Amino acid sequence: MIRTTRTSTASATTKTATALAQRGRRMLVALGTLGVIAAVMHQGFGAVFAAEPAVVVPPPAVDEPAAGRHTETAVFAGGCFWGVQGVFQHVKGVTNAVSGYSGGAKDTAQYETVSTGTTGHAESVQVTFDPGQVSYGKLLQVYFSVAHNPTELNFQGPDHGTQYRSAVFPLDDGQKKVAQAYIAQLDAAKVFGKPVVTRVEAYKGFYAAEGYHQNYLTLNPDYPYIVYNDLPKVADLKRVFPALYAEKPALVPNVVAAR
Repeated sequence: MIRTTRTSTASATTKTATALAQRGRRMLVALGTLGVIAAVMHQGFGAVFAAEPAVVVPPPAVDEPAAGRHTETAVFAGGCFWGVQGVFQHVKGVTNAVSGYSGGAKDTAQYETVSTGTTGHAESVQVTFDPGQVSYGKLLQVYFSVAHNPTELNFQGPDHGTQYRSAVFPLDDGQKKVAQAYIAQLDAAKVFGKPVVTRVEAYKGFYAAEGYHQNYLTLNPDYPYIVYNDLPKVADLKRVFPALYAEKPALVPNVVAAR
């Protein structure tokens, strides 16, 4: 599956439009703009696109101390990495946010293979941040509140499969303790009205995704999937966490828009 926009045939059938809505982002990319239009005409915008609403969650009761460190790394998975990356790129204190794959082996860390849902990988984002400006716990608060819906098991919105699961990959015991305590806190408070299904998984490595996936939200703000699924998340970040919001995103360097 190539993630650049391609022109589909004008004679898109009702069957194709229905499959588009069922398969979500992967089919959107495959069919491109005309395929999106066909699906919207057949089912309406609401049936094809559905942004996950933000949920205001309390800050974590347990967090890491800054301890004089200036750089730390975290890895989060929460559905399509385009939107998760886009959210964290707008958080103050984040110096880099890279889309990629975590949970599986190095030799299967490529989009086509990960998309089969058989590799153990989840689409993930590696976040580099200054813990003196934003803590790991605060990043988790953003993650659970606006970056994704932690009550959806093995899917996010239109994207289905274990590669779109909700998962945190702690890089050390400190992160693991904070993540586990926060999930228990949110569940006990019944913040979402449903159980949190986010998994705290062993970190096996992070593998950067292909270049055309990086900075996708910033480089493709008019792309239908981004407009209806991901831009609302960035808007929610600004609304729910105004003190954390950075107008200028921390972009992955040396990435250009795919054509």
